[in-house]
Amino acid sequence: MKLSQFKFNLPPELIANYPPQDRDESRMIVLRRKDQSIEHKEFKDILEYFEDGDVFVINNTKVFPARLYGTKEKTGAKIEVFLLRELNRESRLWDVLVDPARKIRIGNKLYFGEDESLVAEVIDNTTSRGRTLRFLFDGPYEEFKRTIYSLGQTPLPKIHRRPVEPEDEERYQTIYAKHEGAVAAPSAGLHFSRELMKRLELHGVGFAEITLHAGLGNFRTIEVEDLTKHKMDSEEVLVNEENANFINMAKERRNKVCAVGTTSMKALETCVSITGKVKPFKGWTNKFIFPPYKFGVADAMITNLHLPQSSMMMMVAGYAGYDFLLKAYKEAVDKKYNFFTYGDAMLII
Repeated sequence: MKLSQFKFNLPPELIANYPPQDRDESRMIVLRRKDQSIEHKEFKDILEYFEDGDVFVINNTKVFPARLYGTKEKTGAKIEVFLLRELNRESRLWDVLVDPARKIRIGNKLYFGEDESLVAEVIDNTTSRGRTLRFLFDGPYEEFKRTIYSLGQTPLPKIHRRPVEPEDEERYQTIYAKHEGAVAAPSAGLHFSRELMKRLELHGVGFAEITLHAGLGNFRTIEVEDLTKHKMDSEEVLVNEENANFINMAKERRNKVCAVGTTSMKALETCVSITGKVKPFKGWTNKFIFPPYKFGVADAMITNLHLPQSSMMMMVAGYAGYDFLLKAYKEAVDKKYNFFTYGDAMLII
């Protein structure tokens, strides 16, 4: 399929800039693949679609405050540094994106904090925008991490064009976030409240936890018309034996397995065997899923409404069916559903 096939008209005002007042009160558009019908619900109605023994696969990655603002030595120019991943704990080495990139060269020092107490040195160019920084910090690692986190901001996507607010620290995070490492929230999971999860558990639904540290590649503009030529950034995945077995047992019982979000789906498709069993996995994935694609594990999927021509939209089109998804998106736009991270939900069954 071609990039241009994933264009659709999305009025800018339908991109939600703020989360709903309560997590589980967003709207939910339901796509039934069998008869190609569409229903309109609230997210808390999700219980109606699942039974005792069904399993939700949730991504327990935790977003860290990855956006820092510093100044360049001598010139005092303001520089945004976006932490991507820690390369070496002992050496305080990090992969980062810098903006504006043209001003930053190897050997430059950057200063962070009002008292400029945290200093970093640029030691390598990785891409046109990417750099490797070494933070010059003598104290213990825990103190270094505390310093970075106190200076960092929640990495809310820039499309929102608004300052980060205190509530974003909690709301740009799932309630079950555990393992730090993501620079983007697994947004389908943002709809779950503690109360709703309790009700699902009482209903007999189980939760299998996987970890995929979502990266900025999910938001990167796809620049090739031929989708087979697009390369996704690698993301770290961890699926342990206990959770793999839990998912496999549900499949054996013929219960439904529901992937919560594109990150959970990507993790499942990374570690499924040709026999349809989920295998424990610890490593990296750069899987890019777009139609036509045969999914190996999930019987249902919860996701958000995604931006035109995004890799997330393409994966969902692979799962729902391209024509059916475009029909649903048109209906969602007509009914003024909210799109993107803080927007409404979609259930595909």
